[in-house]
Amino acid sequence: QVQLVESGGGLVQPGGSLRLSCAASGFTFNTFFMWWYRQAPGKERELVASISNTGSNTNYADSVKGRFTISRDNAKNTVYLQMNSLKPEDTAVYYCYTFQGLQSYWGQGTQVTVSS
Repeated sequence: QVQLVESGGGLVQPGGSLRLSCAASGFTFNTFFMWWYRQAPGKERELVASISNTGSNTNYADSVKGRFTISRDNAKNTVYLQMNSLKPEDTAVYYCYTFQGLQSYWGQGTQVTVSS
């Protein structure tokens, strides 16, 4: 079955960096677009970034453009989110996501806390 497992979250000071990973299994990874979402306490889940199946096309939320980079390694069935210049407002649980037809797949999430 489809599994998405995020890792790499943690506590970081403002201005710092983290790299999140999402290891995928149970489907043909290189044929699927992938997304990163995040959800802060008391807020709706929001789209952060997306990447096409080949990695040639990426898109970002305005709030992270220029600071975050989404990438993928199809040989490792893994999608990444490099987060630089982190701000306290980036604090959230980060999820990777994909879908097949009407079926959505979410990882369990990884907590990112930006605080001094």
